Amino acid sequence: SADGGRNLSLDSIPMGLPMSDPAAWTTAMNNLGMAPMGMTGQPLLPDFDPALGMMTGIPPINPMMPGLGIVPPPIPPDMPAVKEIIHCKSCTLFPPNPHLPPPATRERPPGCKTVFVGGLPENGTEQIIMEVFEQCGEVIAIRKSKKNFCHIRFAEEFMVDKALYLSGYRIRLGSSTDKKDTGRLHVDFAQARDDLYEWECKQRMLAREERHRRRLEEERFRPPSPPPVVHYSDHECSVVAEKLKDDTKFLEAIQTLLTWIERGEVNRRTANNFYSMIQSANSHIRRLVNEKAAHEKEMEEAKEKFKLALSGILVQFEQIVAVYHSASKQKAWDHFTKAQRKNISVWCKQAEEIRNIHNDELMGIRREEEMEMSDEEIEDPSEMKETEESALVAQVEALKEENDSLRWQLDAYRNEVELLKQEQGKASRDEDTTKEQQMKLLQQALQGMQKHLLKVQDEYKKREAELEKVREDKLKIETLLENLKEQESGTPRVCACSQEKECPVEKTLSNSPVKSEREVLLVGIISTFLHVHPFGASIEYICSYLQRLDSKICTAEVEVLMTRLQNTFRQELSGVGASLEKRWKFCGFDGLKMT
Repeated sequence: SADGGRNLSLDSIPMGLPMSDPAAWTTAMNNLGMAPMGMTGQPLLPDFDPALGMMTGIPPINPMMPGLGIVPPPIPPDMPAVKEIIHCKSCTLFPPNPHLPPPATRERPPGCKTVFVGGLPENGTEQIIMEVFEQCGEVIAIRKSKKNFCHIRFAEEFMVDKALYLSGYRIRLGSSTDKKDTGRLHVDFAQARDDLYEWECKQRMLAREERHRRRLEEERFRPPSPPPVVHYSDHECSVVAEKLKDDTKFLEAIQTLLTWIERGEVNRRTANNFYSMIQSANSHIRRLVNEKAAHEKEMEEAKEKFKLALSGILVQFEQIVAVYHSASKQKAWDHFTKAQRKNISVWCKQAEEIRNIHNDELMGIRREEEMEMSDEEIEDPSEMKETEESALVAQVEALKEENDSLRWQLDAYRNEVELLKQEQGKASRDEDTTKEQQMKLLQQALQGMQKHLLKVQDEYKKREAELEKVREDKLKIETLLENLKEQESGTPRVCACSQEKECPVEKTLSNSPVKSEREVLLVGIISTFLHVHPFGASIEYICSYLQRLDSKICTAEVEVLMTRLQNTFRQELSGVGASLEKRWKFCGFDGLKMT
């Protein structure tokens, strides 16, 4: 049977030694760890100890023990794996010393099914190799060399692991002690092109299966495509018009209407039908506005409800914190143990943190409500200007739309003129006079449209000029407001000098790049700061220093002032690429020589 071929008992071992040589027989039995017995059953060596063998590291075995398979039974993880003797028909495998390190192997190639077997006996044949390694699995091919090694290819990859188990075993053919009949097996992974090709084919098959599986998953989770829109007809138009009047079917009908218009179904014959459908769509605006107002009302009610519930939660938190504080007083604190005091302190801190978070949230809601109320009550003149500007922008947009619509009408008239020209060649002579009149009328209408288009374009240019003018006025007003704020923030010093002396000072100030005493103070402070930084400093570093003195100072103001004073401050670039940095340096000493 198959089991009998893989696990062979000691009874099936051929006795190749004659009994006339008791010394050789004793040596063979001693190597197996068994007491040498004669034909009569008497021990050849009366003082033989089965626990001692001529080969170190081989445990004693029972003569009645059946043959062991190639792969031993599972060993508990806390016990060392002990290899045992393996008996075959023509040879015997003796395990290596368990105290020696495991034999070294190369890195396993992908899909490896081929092993290299070295250290074979010189008298070893393919039949003996097949007898030893077929117990590991199905052997497909054996390539034996003349130099005591071979390559064995198995049917599956896991059989290679079983073959590696035999690495380090000593093999002996029969019971011979000749050197040509013995050897030490070395089993290692071998790289074969057939193994690599099969592994790559398997990987490609797995990749195809994975792509197919992903495609199925994507198709399963992909949303279904929308249903196709029907083509326009009078019947479908009446159906869509009825659906537009129904609130539940309005979304489907408006999509169909949009598709028809984009397809170009609108012409002179169907214009009235499309106008009635657009009018029906326009009637839904009031409904949508009412729905939005209802949702906003529900949201406000939910906000009020949330605010009331949050205030109630805060009241309960305050009571819990008050309980902790009263328990922390000495009158009650002394009666608690050390562990209880620690828990009370931790609980008190946690409750106070949660209370503060909820309190900040409630205060934030109230602050937002107050800001909304203030925005509704207060209207700035700047906002009025913005509204005027937005009104002008809206007018300009309306003019653009009107201009586009006139262009479209003009194109439509041109198309009709071309159609009439084509029909004129096919019509009879009697209709020529009426066609000429229609052509003249159309040409007159075309000229009127062109004149109107030119007027609209002129008006559009005028509006744009007005818009630019309003923007310039707005910029001037903003600069004046900034100058007024700077003059108000500065503390003007009252001079005791007469008015005649003040006039030249004002003239020099008006001509100089420094406009006010505040800017003079800023120039002095910046000069002192940069004087102690000879390698320069960035504008952010300078402003951070100035903002410690006055928090109202902004970066733009300082940068504009330093840009005006080119003989006092100089801007340089340092660094390369992403580390490029702008630095300001003090150059007043050089500027004094230049001026």
